[in-house]
Amino acid sequence: MFGRKNNRLEALIGPNSEFRGDITTQGTFRIDGFFSGNIAADWVILGESGSIKGDITARSAIIGGKVIGNVKADELVEIKHTGQLTGDISTRKLSVAEGGVFEGRSLVQKDDAKIVDFPGKEAINK
Repeated sequence: MFGRKNNRLEALIGPNSEFRGDITTQGTFRIDGFFSGNIAADWVILGESGSIKGDITARSAIIGGKVIGNVKADELVEIKHTGQLTGDISTRKLSVAEGGVFEGRSLVQKDDAKIVDFPGKEAINK
C-alpha cells in the first residue's frame, strides 16, 4: 500500500471493541471499533465503522471512519469518501475523496526541492 516498507498488521481494534489509552506501535494499526487516546504508529488505517477521539502521529494515515483530533503524518493523510476528520492535519500529501469531510486547518509541507542548474549558452559555446 503506497510503497510502505513494513506491511505487517501489528495491532487491531475490532468492530465490537473499545479501547481507552495511548498506544505506540511499529507497523500498521487498524481500528474498526472505538479508540480514545493518542496513537503513534507507522501506518494507521481507520475502517468505515471505526472512530478515534485523540491525536494520530504516523508515517501515513487512511481515514474511513470518524476522527476527532489532530493528525500529523510524515507522508500522507487520505480521507476516504466515508471519512470524517475534525481537527488539524500536518502532512506532505493530503487527499480528500468526494464525500469525505475535513473540518480544521491543514499544513501541507513541501518536499525538499531538487534544484537542477542548467548551464547557459555562454558555457556551452566555450
